[in-house]
Amino acid sequence: MIDDNKQNKNAILAVVLSGIILFGWSYFFAPTQPYDVTPTKELNTAETKNGSNSSVNNVSADSNPELSTDRNLTTVDFKNDNVVISIDNYLNVTEYLASNSKLSINDALVAPKTRIIVDNTEIFFNFSNKTNNSVDVVSTDGKLSGTISLTDKNSLNVALNSSAPINLGFMVSSTERNVDNQTFNQFVYLADSLEPIHVGETSDSVDSKVTWFGLDFNYHLFAFFFPVSDLYRVGITATESASRDSDGDAILNGTLFLNRVTAASVFNYDILFMKKNYDSLAAYDDKLKLAVDFGIWSIIALPILRGLQIFYDFFQNYGLAIIFLTILIRFLTFPLQYKSFQSMKKMQVVQPEIAKIKEKYKDDPKKMQTETMALFKKAGANPIGGCLPMILQMPIFFAFYKVLYTSVELVDAPFYFWILDLSAKDPYYVLPVLMGLAMFLNMKLTPSTSMDPAQQKVMMLMPIMFTFFMVNLPSGLTLYILVSTIVGMLQQLFVYKRTT
Repeated sequence: MIDDNKQNKNAILAVVLSGIILFGWSYFFAPTQPYDVTPTKELNTAETKNGSNSSVNNVSADSNPELSTDRNLTTVDFKNDNVVISIDNYLNVTEYLASNSKLSINDALVAPKTRIIVDNTEIFFNFSNKTNNSVDVVSTDGKLSGTISLTDKNSLNVALNSSAPINLGFMVSSTERNVDNQTFNQFVYLADSLEPIHVGETSDSVDSKVTWFGLDFNYHLFAFFFPVSDLYRVGITATESASRDSDGDAILNGTLFLNRVTAASVFNYDILFMKKNYDSLAAYDDKLKLAVDFGIWSIIALPILRGLQIFYDFFQNYGLAIIFLTILIRFLTFPLQYKSFQSMKKMQVVQPEIAKIKEKYKDDPKKMQTETMALFKKAGANPIGGCLPMILQMPIFFAFYKVLYTSVELVDAPFYFWILDLSAKDPYYVLPVLMGLAMFLNMKLTPSTSMDPAQQKVMMLMPIMFTFFMVNLPSGLTLYILVSTIVGMLQQLFVYKRTT
């Protein structure tokens, strides 16, 4: 039975559910978008910090030490054509500049601090026998010694030996940072799967076989990588700092703790910092590429990423790559879209007949339902035929969304005119407005004769809602939706002309 009130409710429910899905996806699953940071150093002009003292907010946890600054710190520098790295006596990285990023570790990751801990005590090391690529270290108590060396993969390798089996541990601290309640710096570690936790949140201790851990923010990763995963007890704490945000709330400091569950005498790990380019991470190690988190859409997202790279190699412009990949995907999925558009057109054709049936059998709902279904069958129209193909395309939309929101390829990538960075929002909101207009025209094109004026007004809210939703999202993503909407309209007009 077709009931006007029920249709009104369904239309309103569709709008509400669409909003919940889109805003919910952005809030819970969207990866971080770039944070506006002006680089302070270039690779060939990096400053060293010999003799400097670190200054951090104390972060404590039960049975864990605080980060101390009461020692006379020195730093040792490592350099090659690709990186400049400085490390202090706590084996804390004080500077790390990589050639694949114009940001230093302190610009990109809110100055992370690290410590090596044993039996709830942070370890202080002395340096000796410094060469261009390595330095020997020994702890002040003489129980830990080893070598730190610059590897051919542009990471620091730390190889330590202890005089007796110990439970070596790590502390990594940082300060929370977020932008528009969408961008967060976060601790990450890879166990059975990638585990991201926002700096400023806490988590209970768990025992996990950790392959790597570190900090993730602003399309960059600072990671400690173990050649062989070992069992660690992992926990994260947060404390208030003296600093306040614009709303007057205390900014939180966070600390990630890892303590080795079983004692050992030999320890080996690499320290690396780089922009989260998928291929660069995969070249370092296959497990490190999981830092580019495509989530459940990875099986679709990776081919989309490859498609973007292929089109970029041809056009040398990621904006053009997005446009042509969007067109290609639209044509590859056209068989599904064809059925959807065809069904909508047939529903439009039978609307006058449906109106007659509703008037003729308004006092006999059962007969009305029977005659309506018979009309649908005769005309080859399917009431849900226009929805099902669109639902089947949603994984492609979300995978494209994930790639464009996660991909470092778009960072600092210009399009044309005022779009200087496809990973940042459109500064003049031109693309979101054009996208909203395109969606409005698309809705005017879509058959709506079954809707009463109240339903049509509700549906007209959709373009407005999408426009406001997109104003702070990456311009590359808005460009994709704009192009996809325009191509979809052209395909829809093509099908309508061929359908009677």
